[in-house]
Amino acid sequence: MKSYMAKPGTVERKWYVVDAEGMVLGRLAAQVAMILRGKNKPTFTPNVDTGDYVIVVNCDKVKLTGKKAEQKFYRYHTGYVGGLKEVRYDKLMATKPEFVVTKAVKGMLPKNSIGRQMISKLFVYSGAEHKHAAQKPEELKLK
Repeated sequence: MKSYMAKPGTVERKWYVVDAEGMVLGRLAAQVAMILRGKNKPTFTPNVDTGDYVIVVNCDKVKLTGKKAEQKFYRYHTGYVGGLKEVRYDKLMATKPEFVVTKAVKGMLPKNSIGRQMISKLFVYSGAEHKHAAQKPEELKLK
């Protein structure tokens, strides 16, 4: 019996819309990352990007459980001496909710060229509208 190995040119891709209203950030990111990676398909191949396109709407209504909003920080370095910056997640959610969801999903994808290709199929919007109606995306209910 031969195993099926997907080829990059023969992958069928679908478009999905996920409504993030009231969902927990980590659980949303894990399920979206699984769809972007293609693990929900029987044709999953680890060395080929077999995932689908995902549109996340209402990302400004994502929840953080416990005290994470006050205690969790996004840290980055400017490159200068003493340039470590910290931003609390409640302030980050108020200013850039798209960045928070994108960063959470990106952290759950492979750290290589295939992972960079997968994250390019993610589209995050803070409101209920998106500009991908021409692709006829399907509504996807996540648990």
